[in-house]
Amino acid sequence: MQERTYNADNCIDNPKSVFNVLTPKEKEFLKQNYTCAFYKKGEIIFKEGDKPLGLMSLSEGKVKIFKEGVGGREQIVRMAKPVGFIGYRALFAEENHSATAVAIEDSIACVIDKESIYRVMRSNPELCMSIIKSFATELGFSNDRTVTLTQKHIRGRLAESLIFLKDTYGYEEDAKTIKIYLSREDIANLSNMTTSNAIRTLSNFAQEGIVAIEGRKIRILNLTKLERISDLG
Repeated sequence: MQERTYNADNCIDNPKSVFNVLTPKEKEFLKQNYTCAFYKKGEIIFKEGDKPLGLMSLSEGKVKIFKEGVGGREQIVRMAKPVGFIGYRALFAEENHSATAVAIEDSIACVIDKESIYRVMRSNPELCMSIIKSFATELGFSNDRTVTLTQKHIRGRLAESLIFLKDTYGYEEDAKTIKIYLSREDIANLSNMTTSNAIRTLSNFAQEGIVAIEGRKIRILNLTKLERISDLG
């Protein structure tokens, strides 16, 4: 991790951010009470058991949040993109982090001081509602993922994960390649399956003309069929 002075515009002034309901004065106050840090690919942003110091949002890059399960196997529970929050549940629950966050690629994460964000929330009910809406949306997504990971078969789980990655990070310029390059192990951990099953199922998808694989790059060739597999479970 490298702490530097970064521009807070992407986190606080971004029109997609929950902070777009703030007044210019409130935004300026938050900018005076934040720190940003650069994390290299593979670097830990926070670990399970760490105490959150404030409200963290991702300014640049991609992050995975995972819990360690039986035998040390990871289960990816969230994937973050700019300008989403990471580690917010522990902050507002006044608990230590229950999962670990790692940068999938070079990333910048900004932390707004706990007391500062609380101060603005107490004076701006619109910000509270905006944050509640964001959390509620995330909770709904988590509930859907729980059903997916426990009830769908392997093909359905992998198809759903690829669609999720496409919806979260979008495509490259070719409008086919998913704009994130995960290891087979990460894809398996996202889909609640073994790495060998992820490799085999992904290869089957390629043989069926649903996707094309080039190293860590995955191109979706037949989205309709992929969605059908996901829906059927």
